[in-house]
Amino acid sequence: MKAQRFSTFWVSALLVAAILFAGIVIERGWERAGYASETYEDLRIFAEVLAKVKKNYVEETDTTELIRGAVRGMLAELDPHSSYMTPEMFKEMQVETKGEFGGLGIQIGIKENRLTVIAPIEDTPAYAAGIQAGDVITEVDGKPTKNLTLMEAVQRMRGPKGTTVTLTVERKNVETPLTFTLTRDTIKIQSIRSRILEDDIGYIRISQFQESTPEDLANALREFEDDKIQGLILDLRNNPGGLLTAAVGVSERFLEPGKLIVSIKGRDDRKDEYRSHLSGSPFNRPMIVLVNQGSASASEIVAAAMQDWGKAVILGTTTFGKGSVQTILPLSDGSGLRLTTAKYYTPKGRSIHKIGVKPDIVVDPQSAVVAQASSEPKDGDAKGTPTSPHAAVKPPAPGSESSTGKDEQSDSAPVPRDDIQLRKAIELLKSWNVFKQLSPAA
Repeated sequence: MKAQRFSTFWVSALLVAAILFAGIVIERGWERAGYASETYEDLRIFAEVLAKVKKNYVEETDTTELIRGAVRGMLAELDPHSSYMTPEMFKEMQVETKGEFGGLGIQIGIKENRLTVIAPIEDTPAYAAGIQAGDVITEVDGKPTKNLTLMEAVQRMRGPKGTTVTLTVERKNVETPLTFTLTRDTIKIQSIRSRILEDDIGYIRISQFQESTPEDLANALREFEDDKIQGLILDLRNNPGGLLTAAVGVSERFLEPGKLIVSIKGRDDRKDEYRSHLSGSPFNRPMIVLVNQGSASASEIVAAAMQDWGKAVILGTTTFGKGSVQTILPLSDGSGLRLTTAKYYTPKGRSIHKIGVKPDIVVDPQSAVVAQASSEPKDGDAKGTPTSPHAAVKPPAPGSESSTGKDEQSDSAPVPRDDIQLRKAIELLKSWNVFKQLSPAA
């Protein structure tokens, strides 16, 4: 017993010495950077706590896990979007933006300190099972999600293809929790799907902003130009976001060169601006952008840019409200940080963080109420049976599809009867074309 205590003492002493030595090096760097010297004293306390835990805790502890836990706690104090990634988690994160990974097909976020579904991804186990935007995941395989970071929650839900995971979910207007048992699969995301709807109205659904999204959109728009479409519906519902560069690339397809798309402001006075740089004429047809509470981040950047520049009517319900920028910072051991470093601002200088993009025309599937943003009653409100308030968005039924997602049938694609938001958009574009035809010739 004496030998064990002696060993523990020296391990703790060496650990404290190592941390204090590192602290001295860090302190000198902080002094040069102008940070307060009190930070070094706080590091001393951290080292002291760590040493006492190693020496006195009832069970053996893993020093690496203790330090990682401290780092996770530090980042959790900042905001729900900042997190620490182990080397394994960091490597997994890098796979996501390529458009293929293993899991359930759910985009999640922390909203009001609860693990919340931003949107299910189309054609995935979560989408097929009926997981909906706004669902709150309270348990994963019977274990509470309270106090989990986003990356920890993702890690719990992912696993080998063919294995199962059980989610317990709370849903608005549903009294008892819902249970879903899902089978993990390889998630392949098709970013763009396009169709020709009735009256030569083009329809483009963007499910997520990936590296290939701007080029896929450009291809779809070129085909629509050949088809001489009369108007366009850009569907961003249940699109949880993705790459900022992809959002900029999509937006500039509809804006003149030099137009501001989004600006990013951090803690200092520096402001980064992203503008349209495409040469030639942008797409110039009447356009409606569909959004809902599952539209987040990059989706909100596109919708806000179209709204601020008057390029489209925004129709649906208020978006999620994720207007912060997370920067991925790799660490020397292969791990990484996802750290909030700035906020997005629309071309008119609006922040959408925790507010969202408010549509010009509100169409609420729950009540089937259609209203102008000014709340003034208008004629021609949408009619039909309302859907569930968080119903998964179903794009128009495809015919045979090409590799780009374009419907190859000559006939227009049918529109789901219960999608009142899409039907209202079609109705408005038809009216738009009627008024254009009635305009006197020059």
